[in-house]
Amino acid sequence: MSFNIEKYREIEGFIKKNNSKTKIVAISKNKKIEAVLEAISVGVRIFGENKVQEASEKFNNLKESHKDIELHLTGPLQTNKVKQALRLFDVFHILDRKKLADEFVKHEKLIQNKKFFIQVNLGMEETKSGIHPKECNDFINYCKNKLKLKVIGLMCIPPQNDDPTIYFKKLSSVAKENNLEELSMGMSQDFNKAIECGATYIRIGTSFFGERK
Repeated sequence: MSFNIEKYREIEGFIKKNNSKTKIVAISKNKKIEAVLEAISVGVRIFGENKVQEASEKFNNLKESHKDIELHLTGPLQTNKVKQALRLFDVFHILDRKKLADEFVKHEKLIQNKKFFIQVNLGMEETKSGIHPKECNDFINYCKNKLKLKVIGLMCIPPQNDDPTIYFKKLSSVAKENNLEELSMGMSQDFNKAIECGATYIRIGTSFFGERK
């Protein structure tokens, strides 16, 4: 499937209707460059990828030819890939453990203009990454004040079968408590609820590019 322009315009309209400043991250993981080029042609400039190598193959040249593209890492990152990731990605939604945070600050020159979301495992699911809620405030403080990372907000993926609104509101509450303004929450199936709860970034893949194969 190519890029679904109609769905993109529909979500843009929903954002406008709700007087929201939400930004759309088009999740292009596992999709061919042709679909990405189609998205670029209709004005998409923020993309999300999950794997460093795949993103590098797709976006190294694209970021040279389209200087306004902003690339977000939305999948888990191993510490041995941090340096490579910093050379390519602009925003990281995946700060989920002390070891990873410590690795980022080893690359002082590369992190100067990078932005970070701390991933919070609000559902405390064993199969998902993220800081547990009870540890969240301490981890935010560690990353912002000790490591001096540019933490701009929080990210979450609610449990699949629960009402996501509960988790979106909780994430918003934790962010306000820690003076963080950005919220990365909401995907194809629940972006509308996320926007209504104050999402500043929504991560849309399936609705734009079709189901993963």
